[in-house]
Amino acid sequence: MSPLIDPRSQGKTLMIMRHAEADLPWGTSDFDRPLTRRGHETAPAVGRWMLREGVVPEMIASSSALRTRQTCTWVCDALGDKAPTASLEDRLYNAPTRNLLSVIGRTPETVHSLLVIAHFPAVQEAVLSLASRDSNYEAVMDASSGFPPAALAVMTLDKPWAALDGADALLRAFVTS
Repeated sequence: MSPLIDPRSQGKTLMIMRHAEADLPWGTSDFDRPLTRRGHETAPAVGRWMLREGVVPEMIASSSALRTRQTCTWVCDALGDKAPTASLEDRLYNAPTRNLLSVIGRTPETVHSLLVIAHFPAVQEAVLSLASRDSNYEAVMDASSGFPPAALAVMTLDKPWAALDGADALLRAFVTS
């Protein structure tokens, strides 16, 4: 099987993921919602998919909410020694799309692959905003029809992170568990 992204490519890879399925135990604040049993199963599956497809992030930015932190932990566990240390971003917690795009735009140019783990609807809106007209049609249609828990969008781009302003990334894959 050939990798999803050609490792010889000079471009960047952006992965945007919605946290895995979260529970809502009585008396728990939204910020402190933990993953369900299913969430604990699907999050590492995404990490294993990344390894198989050769789209391993060099940097991870995750919302600081419990469910995104747990998702990040399981993804990193599956990535093993290839997992980078995640950066927790309070600005990503239930944030508007512009915050998600701002976090992406602040990524150092030395980083060639970034994973952002955040919340619906910002994850879906960001992916659809950034997807160029040359994107994979099926991936765009899947992302536009729903962005379920643990869904992952994989995009490539050939411009600086800070220059992303809409329809300038190629959506290559949209993976759901």
